[in-house]
Amino acid sequence: MKKLPKLALGAWSWGSGIAGGDLVFGNHLDENDLKPVFDAALQTGLNLWDTATVYGMGASEDILGKLIKNVKREDVIISTKFTPQIAEMYDNSVEKMADASIKRLNIDAIDIYWIHNPADVERWTPELAPLLKSGKIKSVGVSNHNLAEVKRANEILSKFGYKIEAVQNHFSLLNRSSETSGILDYCKDNGITFFAYMVLEQGALSGKYDAAHPFPEGSDRAKSYNPILPQLEKLTAAMKEIGEARGLSVAQVGTAWAVAKGTLPIIGVTKTRHVEDAAKAASVALSADEIERLEKLADQANISTIREWEKKME
Repeated sequence: MKKLPKLALGAWSWGSGIAGGDLVFGNHLDENDLKPVFDAALQTGLNLWDTATVYGMGASEDILGKLIKNVKREDVIISTKFTPQIAEMYDNSVEKMADASIKRLNIDAIDIYWIHNPADVERWTPELAPLLKSGKIKSVGVSNHNLAEVKRANEILSKFGYKIEAVQNHFSLLNRSSETSGILDYCKDNGITFFAYMVLEQGALSGKYDAAHPFPEGSDRAKSYNPILPQLEKLTAAMKEIGEARGLSVAQVGTAWAVAKGTLPIIGVTKTRHVEDAAKAASVALSADEIERLEKLADQANISTIREWEKKME
């Protein structure tokens, strides 16, 4: 695997359509909106982009591909995913979905290719091996898998002479089940990079929203997070206090926490300031006392942010 930066930039909310910008985030962003964001990322040295076929049903990959074609291939690292739930659209073939992603992304090979969820570990994991052998994908990861499923995927690939290089799960101050279940330790012990998505809980831990300033109605994140915003106020207040002492925003504190936990956070970016904020957050080291304080307050909030597509990892 190529040398990775401290964090990845996420394109989940790019484009529109099902499982993309419109329904999940309430956004509608196109190539013109996002070119400044992409350019800012290159300038700050953040070159790892995470997307998936299912994000906007190809819309996210398509936009990223239009931006990629104007830069040197070696200057970007591309992470995208095979999603079992839409496999029928690609003749139930991991290779055909990967080929479609490669075409949309204007690349000749995918740097990190993921099985998006453990819908059928035994069925889909072996199909990664021929893609690794052919060079269409350079490394593989599994997302939303629990520890037993990660281990099983690794066993399957080992029979072909390959291994899982990365795990990508929902991981935030409000959802640490990948830590308590032993997944983080397993990754550390086996040289696997752990990618943390939804570190800021789709904005609920960004400091932008609270009970008096909820998410605009009409998106999935509004439905999921608006009811619990009052319970987050002590935590976000502490994040703000820690941030002010270090010249950081609330969102940057949440990102810095994820880096301090030994993970590679994926930060969704739709504006240039998101890129700048992410770059700064990645350079800050929180103290053990600050981490303990944040986690204690997160536990006291006593809420679950596990979403409809995932499960608790324990």
